Amino acid sequence: MSTTVDSPETAEAAFSLNLTQDQRDIREWVHGFAKNVVRPAGSEWDEREETPWPIIQEAAKIGLYSFEGFAQFFADPSGLTMAIANEELFWGDAGIAMAMMGTGLPVSAIVGSGTPEQIGEWIPQCFGTPDDPQVASFCVSEPDAGSDVSALRTTAKYDELKDEWVLNGQKAWATNGGIANVHVVVATVDRTLGSRGQAAFIIPPKTPGLTQGTKVRKHGLRASHTADVFLDDCRIPGSCLLGGKEKLDAKLARAREGGRSKSQAAMQTFEVTRPTVGAQAIGIARAAYEYALDYSKERRQFGRAIIENQGIAFALADMKMEIDCARLLVWRASWMGRTGQPFTAAEGSMSKLKAGEVAVWVTERAIQILGGNGYTREFPVERWHRDAKIYTIFEGTSEIQRLVIARAISGVQIP
Repeated sequence: MSTTVDSPETAEAAFSLNLTQDQRDIREWVHGFAKNVVRPAGSEWDEREETPWPIIQEAAKIGLYSFEGFAQFFADPSGLTMAIANEELFWGDAGIAMAMMGTGLPVSAIVGSGTPEQIGEWIPQCFGTPDDPQVASFCVSEPDAGSDVSALRTTAKYDELKDEWVLNGQKAWATNGGIANVHVVVATVDRTLGSRGQAAFIIPPKTPGLTQGTKVRKHGLRASHTADVFLDDCRIPGSCLLGGKEKLDAKLARAREGGRSKSQAAMQTFEVTRPTVGAQAIGIARAAYEYALDYSKERRQFGRAIIENQGIAFALADMKMEIDCARLLVWRASWMGRTGQPFTAAEGSMSKLKAGEVAVWVTERAIQILGGNGYTREFPVERWHRDAKIYTIFEGTSEIQRLVIARAISGVQIP
């Protein structure tokens, strides 16, 4: 997509929603992998509830799952390619896609807050190699701290004598938690400052003191590993504090003086990734819509295809309209984030909220169009409905997104 606005003196403005050739090529490339490799395997790995390592390795071998691949998506100056790639991959199967793209959240944290040295050292280790692929994990939520990020109990204390940080606590709902090569953990450094007293830390591979807890058996996204992570006197080098200690000390000093901090350690990452999460939800919704559309043309009742009934046709029209509306919000937020436009009306939250709720609604409508078939595991729409539900819950529930938007548009700190 290209957008150019001339100065008032030149009078004429140009605007285009056409994708560039590079964007179309990447969309076709990712869609081909999603269609030929991911979708055929979706049901199997959903039933197995295991990380699909063979598929991750296939993606790594073609460069789709790699630092270079993610960098190519992110390098697009319009910000759209990352959203486009995620939509196509999640169109294939959300559980398998999340097993791969779950690494994107810790990678975003490292890129967004890390030093050049940290980026160069740790991001390649998040992905591993085509012969030995790895995944990474971003650990924020806790048993008693989900939407309320300020309530984190995991602590990080600095051992000045050894130049080490010592982390203690428990993380919950961690994608790739415990099986990751690299964990990025958000912990409290100064509890008196609430969320402003938090920082993010890199836990290197095989660090003593980090162990996996219970693996979560989920309603959807079953091919994606989710588990608790325990930190018991987990010692890491001082260099593993994202951004470095000088930057953290300055941030804490501002907070203690009552100054405003740029962002919380966790929220900074979520702000960047919400449009991408929205794109994932759109991929699920589009898969369900397309399947229901094809089904409605083939399924015959009372002597005609069911799409010839207005009740079905109008539902499909609404499904298509809502998906396209959500995509435009995602693309706008992706462009704003990439080009440094401020989210003055919480546009990132808007995109994630709309896309998540559209995915749940569209997949439910798809089940209804398929009738009894839609309720069985012989057809994929029931799995897509299960997968969609999490998009109104994780990375900020729908209620939290509405709160963020309401605060942004009103200027009122609504409790």
